[in-house]
Amino acid sequence: WPPLIIYSKQKTKMTKILIVLTLLSCLLFSFASGEEAKDAGTCGGNCPSNDCPSCPCGTAPAHVNIADICSKGPWNQACCRCIVSHESGGNANAANYNHNGSFDVGVFQINHVNWGGCNGGRAPCDVASNLKCAIAVWGQHRSFSPWSTCKGCGCC
Repeated sequence: WPPLIIYSKQKTKMTKILIVLTLLSCLLFSFASGEEAKDAGTCGGNCPSNDCPSCPCGTAPAHVNIADICSKGPWNQACCRCIVSHESGGNANAANYNHNGSFDVGVFQINHVNWGGCNGGRAPCDVASNLKCAIAVWGQHRSFSPWSTCKGCGCC
């Protein structure tokens, strides 16, 4: 019967099209999920170590003038510019996830152990609160010694 053969061929063709569409959907979903996971670790470029489990300062970089921010503190200006350049590159939304589970955030990369004493326990992501925290941490030591980049900048 010719009508039965035509119907059978159309059914086979439709089945193949459905299979191809299903496979394409799976591939696209896998790709999208992979991109989301990748973005979560990098925080949109704010987490250069690519291992941040969350993005405390968001996923949009916010670069500030390093010399301007440094001019607002009581420290050596050259040391401050070097520290901030190496810590965050002037990105107010920079985040670093440390091996001990702590976060460093903002222009000055303030560690979470200091957030309670200078910002009510919240991540000091905005420039004003980050500067306030940096002045407080610097003031406890009267130096940049708490920053890991201090020695490399010759400021310890």
